[in-house]
Amino acid sequence: MKTKNISTILFILFASFLFCQTIDVMSFNIRLASVDDGENHWNIRKDKVKDLISYYEADFVGLQEAQKPQIDYLLDNNSAYSFLGRPRTDEANAEFSCIFYLKNKYKVLEQNTFWLSENPEKSGKSWDAAYPRIVTYALFENIKTKKKVWVLNTHFDHVGVIARQKSAEIILEKIKTLQKKRNVPAVLTGDFNSVESDSWMKPLFENLQEARSNSVTKPYADKATWNGFKFNEKPSEQIDFIFSSKNNTKVLKYRTITDFYDYKYPSDHFPIVAKIQLK
Repeated sequence: MKTKNISTILFILFASFLFCQTIDVMSFNIRLASVDDGENHWNIRKDKVKDLISYYEADFVGLQEAQKPQIDYLLDNNSAYSFLGRPRTDEANAEFSCIFYLKNKYKVLEQNTFWLSENPEKSGKSWDAAYPRIVTYALFENIKTKKKVWVLNTHFDHVGVIARQKSAEIILEKIKTLQKKRNVPAVLTGDFNSVESDSWMKPLFENLQEARSNSVTKPYADKATWNGFKFNEKPSEQIDFIFSSKNNTKVLKYRTITDFYDYKYPSDHFPIVAKIQLK
């Protein structure tokens, strides 16, 4: 009888582990390398970005403003990760909104990139956007547990108001489409170049759960994510967000990573990380 009870308990524990797992998700605008940032140039801070990503070792890292030489450097110096995504244009030094993932833990079942425009399957921009903007997404499967999750990463336009409104609509529709295809949890990371109070962000906050405001435990560190490399000024705006689907995820923890070195930041954005339970 005692053996039977132990077996039942073990089965319940295994089932709970199988159906409720956690993932660590990071969003990080690493600031492109092809600009003259003086003492904050990529070549000076690249080791700090690399070390930060390696230390936190999130399951998934959504990068913004990543150029191919930066991606190559980060991967060459961190064997735990692989990446997926494509640049937003065919130009030299074009930016990626790519996804890093732990390659020994996850298998990619599906991946693609689409543009935030009137013709999402073709490279280009629409409305009042200053640049072409993209979304990289993939369906990942945990190699051991077979648990699946959709992960999407984006970088909204910094100029176009209509473009940002339409971008939010396009992404929400895409998530619905993906979850109709495979009804598993979805996570969205990005630099939205917007604050929560901007009208076009309302649909995202209403249809998804934003990680910081829905964290079960108190969020760690300040809310602001854009620092502009200004170490002596207090950042005030959160424009980077992590969202997840409402019905099958729970945000357990959230942190704004304000690490610095020599009174400088690794990037002009603070990375953010959330621990999310997949149901």
